[in-house]
Amino acid sequence: MSGPGRGRRLPLMSARDYGRAPREDREPGRPSRALVVALLLACASLMVLDGSGGALDPARRVVGEAVGPAQAAADGMIRPVVGLSERFETQDHLRGELAALEAENADLRAAVRTAPYDRARLAELEGLTSAATDLGQALVPARVIGVGPSQSFRSTVTIDAGSQSGIRPDLTVLNNDGLVGRVLRVTATTATVLLIVDPDSTVGGRVAASMELGFLKGRGVLGDAGRLDLELVDETVVPRKHDTVVTWGSTDGASPYVAGVPVGEVVSVYSSLRESSQRAVIDPYVDFAALDVVGVVVPSGTRSDRAVVEADGSLR
Repeated sequence: MSGPGRGRRLPLMSARDYGRAPREDREPGRPSRALVVALLLACASLMVLDGSGGALDPARRVVGEAVGPAQAAADGMIRPVVGLSERFETQDHLRGELAALEAENADLRAAVRTAPYDRARLAELEGLTSAATDLGQALVPARVIGVGPSQSFRSTVTIDAGSQSGIRPDLTVLNNDGLVGRVLRVTATTATVLLIVDPDSTVGGRVAASMELGFLKGRGVLGDAGRLDLELVDETVVPRKHDTVVTWGSTDGASPYVAGVPVGEVVSVYSSLRESSQRAVIDPYVDFAALDVVGVVVPSGTRSDRAVVEADGSLR
């Protein structure tokens, strides 16, 4: 035969090749068109069944009954682990609040315990203000920080104010009750005070009612049994019981004792046959066994590293 195709032999086809769909040329890994069409039909069928009013409910119920207990058990195991960090954070917060409450409670207990002491100190400071006003003298407040003998004196105390506070020897020391003593010596930050109850202390005194003069000497005893002996200049004068005795004052009116500071009151009077004189026993106003806040009389305008109570009661 001649013509196009003549001479070319067609491939033989077996019987099994008839009816086979032509082979599709597709990329490796890409699903076939038939598979895609099948999946789309399946999705459409499920949507129709779900919208038809519960056709899938039995299947869902079966799955739920089978899977539900397992989910509950798993949730019960996972929930404590998930909430563990939150529990730790909550416990840390509670511990912080508990610590704050305990600290606040401790502060309140301390305040309750120290309240009487704070009130007593406040009363003494207010008393110093009144004393400064009554005497017309400036005072440097100080606290007693030591009690004990000093050199040849038996009855002394140490206060926490010295030369930096304007303190120098031979200045009057008092508190809100009356005369305490005089400054013996000072350092930059402390001072030693000789108490009027010391046996070697002598204070010029005046009986307030009669204005009679005398000299007060200590017996060296502190506390309730501490007493002073008053010997009057006029031996014929007999002081009366309960008379008030105040300081006589010095020649310069300032050191070692200013005038008019209350010392104590007469509790008894006795006669000295050997010296032919009248003597009075004085109960001091100051409790020397419980000294705390005192004031040192300083000249007005004294430079000090602490507040000074002025004669008018103001603080400088």
